[in-house]
Amino acid sequence: MPEEHTATAPLDELDEHDHAHEHSHEHVHCHEHHEHHAHHEHQEHAHEHQHGHCHARAGQRILTIRMHSGLSGDMFLAGLLSLTGIQPEELEGILTGILPELAGCLSLERREVHAIGGVHARVDLPHQHCHRTLADVQDIITRSSMQESAKEFAQRAFTLLARAEATVHGKSPEQVHFHEVGALDSILDTCLTCELYVRLGVDTLVASPLPVADGQVACAHGILPVPAPAVLEMLENIPVRPFSGEGETVTPTAVSLLRAFAAEFGPWPSMVIQKKALAYGTRVFDNAPNGALFALGTAL
Repeated sequence: MPEEHTATAPLDELDEHDHAHEHSHEHVHCHEHHEHHAHHEHQEHAHEHQHGHCHARAGQRILTIRMHSGLSGDMFLAGLLSLTGIQPEELEGILTGILPELAGCLSLERREVHAIGGVHARVDLPHQHCHRTLADVQDIITRSSMQESAKEFAQRAFTLLARAEATVHGKSPEQVHFHEVGALDSILDTCLTCELYVRLGVDTLVASPLPVADGQVACAHGILPVPAPAVLEMLENIPVRPFSGEGETVTPTAVSLLRAFAAEFGPWPSMVIQKKALAYGTRVFDNAPNGALFALGTAL
């Protein structure tokens, strides 16, 4: 999603971080992604698109993400890194357990936007020209040291993406080639976010309606209108609202993660807030801070 400085279906799209930085997430989003197994699809439609009323039971662990300008993979990552409070040494172990190439690539830093402090995931990865297939990415996930439930979430997110891309391009999910989306940055964002989500022990995820805007985005297929085709595919049955800025506000990685986690969409849930974080992205909007609020607690 768009980011700020300082202070469901398939594809051949550019990853949501071009690492130029939001990992330069904010650029490209023509991604390829595939959805997971049939029972996951059923679960997804059963839960993830419930609107309005939160279905969490009293005492359950609940996470809400309130998006005033959108959401990207690196923003998702920054928010969960802040909530877990994971130490650098442990983070390095998780990263190398996903892929050795991820060692030393990530740090959580303070950022201020309009004098309001928050967190930002700073990523520095080597450039790769890998065009991975869904099978390639699934193999990486399977061989990783992630927890089994985190692997399932990650497999599902990439499958959703591949299916969206496949629909857009008239291919099968297996034929989709992940360009930047299959590169290290998308693997980092998706896999680490899934691992952190599992470690937080979240029972229910409640997200605000997704802010969307007009404009365009540059990706592997050229200049495309936003929401990019693969994102639009994955937005089916998800509530959206207008955003006064222009350009990409929600990236493919972010949408695939929300769907993989079977997010519910609606207003603030009734909860006792125990931890919170304001996560900023890389892209800068003229009229609004590019960030999202994360709050973790127990349902009332």
